[in-house]
Amino acid sequence: MEKWTVKILREKIDSMLFERTAISKKPDELIEHELKTLRESSAVSTDLIFRDPYFLDFLGLKDTYSEKNLEDAILRELEKFILEIGQGFSFIERQKRMIIDGEDFKLDLLFYHRKLKRLVAIELKLGKFKADYKGQMELYLRWLEKYEMQHGENPPIGLILCAEGNHEQVELLQLDKAGIKVSEYLTELPSKTLLKQKLHDALEISKKRLENT
Repeated sequence: MEKWTVKILREKIDSMLFERTAISKKPDELIEHELKTLRESSAVSTDLIFRDPYFLDFLGLKDTYSEKNLEDAILRELEKFILEIGQGFSFIERQKRMIIDGEDFKLDLLFYHRKLKRLVAIELKLGKFKADYKGQMELYLRWLEKYEMQHGENPPIGLILCAEGNHEQVELLQLDKAGIKVSEYLTELPSKTLLKQKLHDALEISKKRLENT
């Protein structure tokens, strides 16, 4: 028993920790991370700030939609989106324009995180994560660091939101070292049947690990 307070328990329910654990690719790591965070609540890190996956069911997107539809829906429901991505985020700009070598580039969304004291660049992608997304985000982050970062701030960090993660590619690319996070998003909540199955699978994996130790 971790003896969570009522306040902390409510926060975990509100953040849908149960659902996130059930569909997480690494449920044990997620739970260990949550417990460590509670024990070291004074520490603030990017791993603490960013979640995976994000539930964007409040956007009302169904079936087929474009990246622009997704962006429009997020801006329309900006307050709910900020509540979902976590505390401390402030919205700065949509379609942030960057001119590099005379060519126009546009970052989907730009936020600032107060506790991290750094700009947060967010790119929205349909489908699976692709390796070339890393180079695009690195370019944006270095531009922001050169032209937008203020005195006393930490270097910008990037968040790529994809419908699917392609986790092996993310691991091989070592995105954390580049200051880039990749998270999946869901525009519809998983069914109860899927959640139950995923939770059952996670429990079975945990039991086997305990038996081996």
